[in-house]
Amino acid sequence: MADKPKRPLSAYMIWLSSVRESIKRENPGIKVTEVAKRGGELWRGLRDKSEWEAKAAKAKEDYNRAMQEFKANGGDNAGYRGGARKRAKPAKKPAKKQSKRSKKSESDDDEEDESE
Repeated sequence: MADKPKRPLSAYMIWLSSVRESIKRENPGIKVTEVAKRGGELWRGLRDKSEWEAKAAKAKEDYNRAMQEFKANGGDNAGYRGGARKRAKPAKKPAKKQSKRSKKSESDDDEEDESE
């Protein structure tokens, strides 16, 4: 069975991959996180994103076609072990234990109720 197709890139990611090298060239020694920050700033300032949105739409169409083919050839999530997995919910904290003093006062209250 063929591998499950990877999800398509967004318009931003397609654009970023095309300008990443120029960002690095303009800012020698820049960290990866700073490249992403600078890319985000440039993307927000970009007026015409239609070229990148069209490329993303085409990538999504190709992905949908590949997924249909994958499913038609017997691919499904039951046998698929890759991709992101949900994290388990954290265990609930146990109930707070009562202090000896509060337990004693409760037992004293119970004894008073019984004697009445």
